[in-house]
Amino acid sequence: MSAPAPSPLAIVDAEPLPRQDEVLTDAALAFVAELHRRFTPRRDELLARRVERRAEIARTSTLDFLPDTAQIREGDWKVAPAPAALNDRRVEITGPTDRKMTINALNSGAKVWLADFEDASAPTWENVVLGQRNLIDAYTRRIDFTDPASGKTYALKPAEELATVVMRPRGWHLDERHLRFGDRPVPGALVDFGLYFFHNAKRLIELGKGPYFYLPKTESHLEARLWNEIFVFAQDYVGIPQGTVRATVLIETITAAYEMEEILYELRDHAAGLNAGRWDYLFSIVKNFRDGGEKFVLPDRNAVTMTAPFMRAYTELLVRTCHKRGAHAIGGMAAFIPSRRDAEVNKVAFEKVKADKDREAADGFDGSWVAHPDLVPIAMASFDAVLGDKPNQKERLREDVSVAPGDLIAIDSLDARPTYQGLVSAVQVGIRYIEAWLRGLGAVAIFNLMEDAATAEISRSQIWQWINAGVVFENGRKATPELARKIAAEELAAIRAEVGEEAFAAGKWQQAHDLLLTVSLDQDYADFLTLPAYEQLRG
Repeated sequence: MSAPAPSPLAIVDAEPLPRQDEVLTDAALAFVAELHRRFTPRRDELLARRVERRAEIARTSTLDFLPDTAQIREGDWKVAPAPAALNDRRVEITGPTDRKMTINALNSGAKVWLADFEDASAPTWENVVLGQRNLIDAYTRRIDFTDPASGKTYALKPAEELATVVMRPRGWHLDERHLRFGDRPVPGALVDFGLYFFHNAKRLIELGKGPYFYLPKTESHLEARLWNEIFVFAQDYVGIPQGTVRATVLIETITAAYEMEEILYELRDHAAGLNAGRWDYLFSIVKNFRDGGEKFVLPDRNAVTMTAPFMRAYTELLVRTCHKRGAHAIGGMAAFIPSRRDAEVNKVAFEKVKADKDREAADGFDGSWVAHPDLVPIAMASFDAVLGDKPNQKERLREDVSVAPGDLIAIDSLDARPTYQGLVSAVQVGIRYIEAWLRGLGAVAIFNLMEDAATAEISRSQIWQWINAGVVFENGRKATPELARKIAAEELAAIRAEVGEEAFAAGKWQQAHDLLLTVSLDQDYADFLTLPAYEQLRG
């Protein structure tokens, strides 16, 4: 397919960045313009469909497998075989695409790096454009980094030791305000995918890999179908074989959990697997069933482990679905950040990480996520013990698994209840994460855990849910807006004392406090925290 002339309507509304012309070339912008012209109208229709579906859930307080697609679930089909570079995915590390993280993640010893333009990256224009530049530099081996504080220098290991990159663009709901064609901003997903694919697809093939993607926030098989149409168009556009693209879909919404087979089917020539994304999944349950009454009230987020019955149903159905269709099943995140000062904290946390990864490997997962290089050997050992020399365990069909529709939303099967400390923790994490996000940081270490936008979403959603459900905590206090404001004020004062007046004034603490309370206390529940937060994000 011949490339059209560069669009005269491309408007980049941002201060120039170093070497941005290497990313924002006329040819790359023309490709993004064509993606925008062809696919944004369908994106808009699918966002409207989300609203309709959510209204139906509010009316019925239930979900079911789709009757109209029973023939897909009952059919005999498989996804395309995995390419060699994605056949062994036993440990995947996640993180944003800043220069230091790019080098460390590629060097980490993990099989895959999820190069993240989504929840681990605050979408400043600098992060969007320079993240793309860093990946181009990594593939051309023009990347190094010297830490200005320590003087330590970072450089890439030999090519055969580097992780395979699977890039995650932003979700469908976010627009990119810095890039417009005509009077419309381009969806962030198309900006991230378009720039990355255009610059790197052929280069990655030459390196023995390919353009591989993680697709976030998917809510239906129709959204997966749109991505498949984009892949087909993009491969023709740059002149690479159909099926070169591979996509792994995060099953991190409750609606997608009822459409796993259909999602794989829509992407079957490009599908690489499904992933169990824990925090966004819980956030999605709260968002969709927020009017469903007491039986849908979640306890403290840390009390909802992967062994909870409704979470077991979700993960075991995911493994069975993937292996039935020849796809990889990738497990959830180990978010612990090792402490350099407290060996006992590390010992306890490492034992929990090991138990979590042992369980996933025993359940049939083919790999799992970690947030820190120090966790790679722990997760690797868990999967090595089960896989040995095999690249995956897709032959384990898990035909023993049987999940009924109600099992996925049996929230009341959990014994745990919300606690007062859970409310305090939600406020603490929410303020601290949002403050960093507003400064352009998307992956933030808070209380020895790597937090991203998904954890902020579940924090503010639980505050909202507990107040609206009139939860009474174990100490007799009732969840109310006044109580949330009191806790938030106390946390803001504690942060001021902790960081000092100068750092407090230089930060975004009051702004973060106010935004958390807005999205936690408004009766009109915001679909995504990042939408109002993006309006306040500078750069």
